[in-house]
Amino acid sequence: MSAQLRAELLKLRSTRTTVGLLAAMLSLVTTAVALHGYGLSPGDLDSGSKQLTALVGWGAVLGTLFAGLLGVMSFTGEIRHGTIRPTLLVNPQRGRVIGAKAGAVVLVGAGFGLTATAVASIVGRAALGARDIEILLGGGDQALLLAGGTAAAALWAVIGLGVGAVICSQVPALVGLAVWALFIEGQLVANVPAVGRLAPGAVGQATSGLDPGTLLAPALGALLLIHYAAGAAAAGWRATARRDFA
Repeated sequence: MSAQLRAELLKLRSTRTTVGLLAAMLSLVTTAVALHGYGLSPGDLDSGSKQLTALVGWGAVLGTLFAGLLGVMSFTGEIRHGTIRPTLLVNPQRGRVIGAKAGAVVLVGAGFGLTATAVASIVGRAALGARDIEILLGGGDQALLLAGGTAAAALWAVIGLGVGAVICSQVPALVGLAVWALFIEGQLVANVPAVGRLAPGAVGQATSGLDPGTLLAPALGALLLIHYAAGAAAAGWRATARRDFA
């Protein structure tokens, strides 16, 4: 397993896809936080909760999304380029391959989440300072954002891996995951909050302490997200075990 894990980490480190996703994520995080920081009225940023949810929380939201996309591409990229066949020839035990891929995307996804939330915090604080708006985010809020965003991104990377392993086709998997996270869940939370707050994206945001009046408590969100990730990994393993990649 350790050799397979190192191989999967090498694939993620050495491909331009990972670098491209990281660059796109950082660009979007910086833009989103800056636009909200300079565009929202002072009344929308007059409490620590509002500054966390409406401003720096974009780091957690986009960090989990891009970690999920990374997870999808870690599997579908091999299907697309045909490298899944030699991967399975070297290690025909498909459960170990999925396990190694899950371990690799957890580590890299966690890096995505930590980077996104750290950048969002820096840009958000700079925007508030430039507008002479008091920074009301406490140390506990900051720590929860960084820890929760890191954990949520790591688990969302596994969810993405499971989605990619089940669907296999890269474009439908990527588009489906993005549409679900950015649009469908938003509608569920807005219109059916009792259901929407239990969805994977909302649970990931709850893990970082966002929107405490609507979403779950951070600890409960983290526990539920672990179950989602485990279920996605199991579904991916089952689909991979049954599929013919010849």
